[in-house]
Amino acid sequence: MKKFYHPGSYRIMHGIGAAAALFIAGCASIPAPTEQMAVSKMAVSNAGTAGGNEFAPIQLRSAMDKMDAAERAMAEENYLQARQLAEQAQFDAQLASATARSAKAQNAVGAIQEDNRVLRQEIERKAQ
Repeated sequence: MKKFYHPGSYRIMHGIGAAAALFIAGCASIPAPTEQMAVSKMAVSNAGTAGGNEFAPIQLRSAMDKMDAAERAMAEENYLQARQLAEQAQFDAQLASATARSAKAQNAVGAIQEDNRVLRQEIERKAQ
């Protein structure tokens, strides 16, 4: 009787089995993203104090909504979704902070330009 297998087929099957076992074990033991949650909460808080409510309300609201959803996912022990949402919240919060800082800087530049304009007018008036 003739054998119908390839000499390396057992190694391939064992490799596939080992990879599947590692994948299943990895999925089953996703740790709680407590550190990411803390970092994201801090980023959202910082965005609020940086002026996000005034200068970047859409980005800040998005960060807050995603942080709330991440906390719900944590409570449900859906750690993968919690981590992803917390990371997205952190990104949105950082965007809100940067937008607020940029708007504040633009306002400061505008105020300086207006002060310079007034000074030039005063100098021209006194020179006449």
